[in-house]
This record gives sequence, C-alpha cells and structure tokens, in this order.
Amino acid sequence: MFRGKKVTVFGGSGFIGRNIVRELAQQGARVTVGCRDVEGAKHLKVQGVVGQVTPVHVDVTKGDGIAAALEGADMAINLCGILFESGRNRFDAVQGTAAGVIAAEAAKAGVTKFVHVSAIGADENSASRYARSKAAGEAAVKGAFPAATILRPSIVFGPDDDFFNRFGGMAETMPFLPLIGGGHTKFQPVYVDDVARATFAALTSDAAEGKTYELGGPTIYSFKELMELVVAQTGRKCRLIDIPFWLASLEATFLELLPTPPLTRDQVVLLKSDNVVSEGAATLQDLGITPTACEAILPTYLDRFRPGGRYNRFRAA
Repeated sequence: MFRGKKVTVFGGSGFIGRNIVRELAQQGARVTVGCRDVEGAKHLKVQGVVGQVTPVHVDVTKGDGIAAALEGADMAINLCGILFESGRNRFDAVQGTAAGVIAAEAAKAGVTKFVHVSAIGADENSASRYARSKAAGEAAVKGAFPAATILRPSIVFGPDDDFFNRFGGMAETMPFLPLIGGGHTKFQPVYVDDVARATFAALTSDAAEGKTYELGGPTIYSFKELMELVVAQTGRKCRLIDIPFWLASLEATFLELLPTPPLTRDQVVLLKSDNVVSEGAATLQDLGITPTACEAILPTYLDRFRPGGRYNRFRAA
C-alpha cells in the first residue's frame, strides 16, 4: 500500500514520529519529514535507503514550508504537539491554528489520506489550555479536510518515551516518587508501535475516513499503580508520597522557569481528569489492532535504571 507513495509527516522527528517514519520507510514509502530542526532530524535518513527519508524545514507557527513539504504527497500525517509552551511555541499556535493550516494545505495539494494525531481529553470546555488547543486543532482539521482520521492516544509508552523514562530516572536519583492529587487519576497507556499501526490502518482504510478513534492499552491504571510499576521495574526502593494538587501547582509555578520544566500548572490541571478511552468510542480494536500491555514492554527499557544498570538486573532482583 505504501510502496512508491509519498507520505509527508509533520512532527516526524518526535517520539511517535520517529517510530512511524521508520515503519513507513520499511514498507517502501518515500517519506518527507517536516520539522523545525533539520540538522537534529538527519538521523532519520538512515531509516531507509539513500534518498528515501528527507527531513525538510517547516515552522508550523509561521506556516513556513508547509505547502512545499506537501508537494506531490499522496498521504499526510500531522503529529505536531508540545507538552509545554516556550517562545513562539504556544498551545493555540502549534496544536490549534497550525493543525488547520496543515489540513487545508493538504487538501489543496490533493492529498488523498490525512491522519491527525490529537490526544484523549481534547475538550473545548476544558480548564486546561493544552486540552482546549487539542480540541481546536481537531475542529480546524475537520473543517479543512472532512475525510481526515483523528487519533486520540492516552499517554504513549515505548523505549524513548518521556513518561516512564522520566519517572525511571527520578526513581534512580530520588528517595521518593510524587503522587500528585493522591495518585488517583486514571490512565490507559498505549504502546507507540500500536499508535503507528493505528496510523497505517487509518491511511489504508476507507472506512476510517472522517472518524475519530481513542487509543488506549488493554489496562486502566491509577497514577499510583503506574508509579508502582516504575518502582517494580527499576528495582528501586522509592517511597510514594502524596502531593495535593494545590502544592503541585505551587511547585509548578517555579518549575516553569526551567528551560524544560518537569511539571507545569497546566499539566496539574490535566491530572485532575482521567485519561482513558471514552465509553462507546471507536478504539484500536476497531482498526484491527490488539493493544499491547505495559508489562510486556517496560522490562525491555526500564531495566537500565536498576541498581548496577541493565546488565546487573538479576543481582538487583
């Protein structure tokens, strides 16, 4: 299906994007990767044969390079998103306005299939600016490209994720892990390869056109249960300490001053709502995909945080 096709991937140098680009290249697609840091994305070239994967400069906050990246494309994927704001990278600009511009340019370029990756919790009425911008992006995409497929994953895990690796690193260096709001918020972590498979299914299925799918793994966990998984997989003796929302928000006020804040006030707001697949939503199973459990994958990369490192796992146990 992808052999000989040109697929443009916006945000393809990010965590989810790197996995999608690799699989597209292996399936014979010609891949154009739209990103701000072309130099930093050059490692993607080795995912295919010479000339198969091409990073190009795109600044979605200005609209620069979007049309050029889509020239001659058969399919397009938008993965652009940010976890916190900095400089021109504002939630509304990157996740709201830019999504609509990309979809409109894709329609103008004659793209036949378009997949937009949003997030569970996208809601125009949310107290979170992140969630509101995700909802705005979905609306803009639907308005510009009605046949687009929208994918809403829960937190995405995999070897180079930002979630489990972050807390694994904390377990390695700190005597405790925080349970914000008591750790009661529920999540449904989804494996990055399953998100990639869902993207490919959406690109190859006429039945997926115009639909929205919520992507979650086979198990719902509380935040506390996820931290217990991290402790178990790293072999660290960390205490789990309750941090009330008000205190977490106060701490985030200062953490936001860092170049890469580990926590923001908007993220604290997000943690007040569960991040799980909605009842009645179309899911991975509707795309023909059996979700992968955390427990099957986490041992393959969290073991590096064990005492003595990856190659000392048995002594640590």
